[in-house]
Amino acid sequence: MNRLALAYVALVGSYFLLPGPLKADTIVKHWSGTATVHGQKVPVRLDLSQVAKDGKLSGGYLNGNEYSASSSGMLNGAHLVLQFDYFARKLEGELTADKFTGTYGGKTGTPMPIELHPETENKETTKAGPSIKGEWEIAVHSSKGESAWTLRVSPFKSNEIEAVILRIDGDTGGLYGSFDEKSGEYRVGHFAASGPALYSLKPQSDGSLIVTNLLRDGQQWLAQRPGEARKKNLVPPTKETEQTGIVDPSKPLTFSAISLSGETVSNTDARFRGKVVIVAIGGSWCPNCHDEAPFLVELYKHYHSRGLEIVDISFEEEDQLKDPQRLHAFVAKYHIPYLVLLGGTPDEVNAKLPQGKNLNCWPTTFFVGRAGLVRETHAGFSGPDTGTANEELKDKTDRLVERLLAEGNVAQR
Repeated sequence: MNRLALAYVALVGSYFLLPGPLKADTIVKHWSGTATVHGQKVPVRLDLSQVAKDGKLSGGYLNGNEYSASSSGMLNGAHLVLQFDYFARKLEGELTADKFTGTYGGKTGTPMPIELHPETENKETTKAGPSIKGEWEIAVHSSKGESAWTLRVSPFKSNEIEAVILRIDGDTGGLYGSFDEKSGEYRVGHFAASGPALYSLKPQSDGSLIVTNLLRDGQQWLAQRPGEARKKNLVPPTKETEQTGIVDPSKPLTFSAISLSGETVSNTDARFRGKVVIVAIGGSWCPNCHDEAPFLVELYKHYHSRGLEIVDISFEEEDQLKDPQRLHAFVAKYHIPYLVLLGGTPDEVNAKLPQGKNLNCWPTTFFVGRAGLVRETHAGFSGPDTGTANEELKDKTDRLVERLLAEGNVAQR
């Protein structure tokens, strides 16, 4: 082959490595595979969009009916990067027509290896296992003082199930899977922007379940139907209004923190006088705080004109306090219109809010009446995957805000 021919081959080859206009069928939309986490294979489903002329694309993790969208994405030749800025993580690796190999992670921790292949319509069908649908109580000895969590299981599609574990500080998010005949257990999990989860639910001959967190050593519990738990005089799950309280309910909840624009904001500011104030304690690292944010936005838009203020006091890691990029992305993702403040690091929460009693859940929400006193406290947040628990919590919160707003205006605190 002469030099002119070799140069032509090199030029053509380099053209196909450059980002540019690609045919719609050049990139497969649906991908599936696994992430390796603590020696376990966690199922992953990823969707990708068509590549734009400049190499930009979008994508996200699919879990059941939930979609964790990327903040941005780029395909440069075979190199794929999807940014999930609202959790300060990224998916990065090499993408070919029939395989993706890469990692998912952030600046801290070990990135999780991921291998994906184009998803086929002819999936292996799994056989139905014994029915475990309905509600269960998991007996625990939690560091937060709980004695039980709630486990809810429902059919999903085909022979798959959806499960969710509700704790006092929130829930696991939807866990999806099917029955494994060899091990005699259901394996349920997810892989989302917030990270992985993988549990085993193993039916026992006495009608109970052995629940194992497969990504954490030593986390195994017994689950029973609520009726059986009551017969054995076991303590039921803690209600969200019973976990966290106020040291002195006759005194205002005091706070002072810096806004993202650098302004010092405190509870004594004139903007809060005579208002109903929701003080939400959380952090952009906290998955259940992400679940709560869209509901707080709803409340603000609906009730702000009637006298509701919302303040999000966010507790972040040291590097995020210096440069809160993830918190900015969190605010942008949910189009948050209310005040967001930097409270400190998570281990400073009790020092910064000393009136909080048993303040150990993320998120925790204080409802302050027009007189400046805390009227109710909610620990955790039951997200969309909890179904009726989410609907009931939102309904109760709506009614609480309506009641507080209806109370007479107070000129000063």
